[in-house]
Amino acid sequence: MITSSSSFHDSKQHLLVLDALRGIAAIMVLIMHTFEIFCEGNYHEMVVNHGYLAVDFFFMLSGYVMAHAYDDRWDRMTTWAFIKRRLIRLHPLIILGMTFGGMLFFFQDATIFPKVADTSTLNLIFVMLVGYTLLPLPVSMDIRGWNEMHPLNGPGWSLFYEYIANILHVFILRRLSNLILGILVLLAGFNLYYVAMAGGSGDLIGGWSLEPEQIHMGFTRLLFPYMAGMLLRRTIRLRSGRNTFLLTSVLVIVSLSIPRIGGTENLWMNGLYEAVIISILFPAIIYLGAIGEVKGEMTKKFCTLLGDLSYPLYITHFPFILTFYAWAVNNGLSLEEAMPAAIGVMFLTILVAYVSLKLYDLPVRKWLANRFLS
Repeated sequence: MITSSSSFHDSKQHLLVLDALRGIAAIMVLIMHTFEIFCEGNYHEMVVNHGYLAVDFFFMLSGYVMAHAYDDRWDRMTTWAFIKRRLIRLHPLIILGMTFGGMLFFFQDATIFPKVADTSTLNLIFVMLVGYTLLPLPVSMDIRGWNEMHPLNGPGWSLFYEYIANILHVFILRRLSNLILGILVLLAGFNLYYVAMAGGSGDLIGGWSLEPEQIHMGFTRLLFPYMAGMLLRRTIRLRSGRNTFLLTSVLVIVSLSIPRIGGTENLWMNGLYEAVIISILFPAIIYLGAIGEVKGEMTKKFCTLLGDLSYPLYITHFPFILTFYAWAVNNGLSLEEAMPAAIGVMFLTILVAYVSLKLYDLPVRKWLANRFLS
């Protein structure tokens, strides 16, 4: 979902603007998560109010980039080779994120996490080992109290669905004609609008639990964006050389920051907004990003850094944020009182992501690629 399709032996050039947009969206998720605790469950007051739509953006980016990287390579690549590439790209950081979650878990004992205090070390280790596989945990095995399929590192739910998308891609979606894929995108789009506008909550928040309604939300958020990204890459001819980085960056930031629309009386209005953002604005942003060309060495380095940090930041930040939540709640702090620490935590998570990338992810992926892709 938030990952580039590249590997150490892939020959296709990165779409640098899209890589940078992935990093910007990851930072928006970080900001949203950092301040989410202070809205006290009232999503109408959440900072970066639509930051959760970054996940839908990641899914669409993933579909686009996967089609870009692999559509013309299936005659030279086996299914097993594709699976190995995806595991090497995604799984090392999944394991690291779960490890951070396990290491910090008992520092998160607070009233907002009602099951932490009652969790044994043995149970924690078991949940962490299951988390390494990314197999989802049922609600009955939740050890935090939030009914998450990955209670040690919540964002793991989207990587679970990313793996589902990759399986669908290699076995089904890549074999479909543009017509059939287009029909499926249309049907998934109808479902997206229905869930967003008539689902009762007025938003597309959810997907992180094995509860039936959450599973429905997860597939709703996955299928339309991912298949639409594939179809966009297949059908729209690219013309490179446009300077689109600033424009697309602003569009991503603004679309994810817009306050909730319609209030509590007209929930459907916010649902409509979210569906329109996903179905119309995100494809436009991805197209503009794909035709973009970054000029200037400093800008190129900045975009490369954003792209490189996007996945490590997304998959490692949440355990640190949850620890910050526990500290803020246990000390009864308001948003204003906790602001300096919140800013410090955000910088810490970015630093952790950078160190994780340089000292862990890149060396491990290089070793795995040399061992299993040679």
